[in-house]
Amino acid sequence: MVFDPIVRQSASGAVFEQISARVLGGELAAGDSLPSERHLAEALGVSRPAVREALQKLSHAGLVEVRQGDSTSVKDFRRHGGPELLPGLLLRAGQPDWAVVRSVLEARMMIGSQVARLAATRSGPELTARLRATVHALGGDDDPVALQRHALAFWEIVVDGADSIAFRLIFNSLRQAYEPTMAALGEVMKAEVGQTDAYARLAEAIAARDENAAQRLAVELLDLGTTAISTVIDNLEAAT
Repeated sequence: MVFDPIVRQSASGAVFEQISARVLGGELAAGDSLPSERHLAEALGVSRPAVREALQKLSHAGLVEVRQGDSTSVKDFRRHGGPELLPGLLLRAGQPDWAVVRSVLEARMMIGSQVARLAATRSGPELTARLRATVHALGGDDDPVALQRHALAFWEIVVDGADSIAFRLIFNSLRQAYEPTMAALGEVMKAEVGQTDAYARLAEAIAARDENAAQRLAVELLDLGTTAISTVIDNLEAAT
């Protein structure tokens, strides 16, 4: 049995996470200036190279603007950030941001329908076999988290079948945002991932290269989870 070595988080990674959390959480607003590298290093107890590396990562993520010889300023991540920021926006201090959850659900619905349509257009025997095998695995499990993992595996295959790098990268970001919530959403998502027949119908529509049916069935399937989660959110918001 082979184990992977445990790697401690780098200092630059810790700096990146702390500053990005404050930007995404609104503590640091667009236009705010960050302290100098020296002051950040002193305040955070890390080296200046670690701070410099973190600032470069923050710049690449669209969170700050680093200007040589001038202060580093916070950028409006809504205008400059990419979908890789979704995980940090979805959960803040361990609690979901329901507005972001709704946004992710909307994106999931729109992207899922188009990915299913493309997969049907480009379907072949290998894709069909993989989809059927995943549906079989889905039907043989009843653990809430395991069911979600099987469902994710199903959509991974659909995205592979769509053969679109743009959709693949967007899907990756949505998956990374969703995965940390699976335990909390297990029972709620059973409304969707527990419907093996719905996955089977979608798989067969893709296998038959029926684009319209694949798109319609994808919407119907994803709407099950969307409705279930939206109901929970509505109830929570009504109680506050």
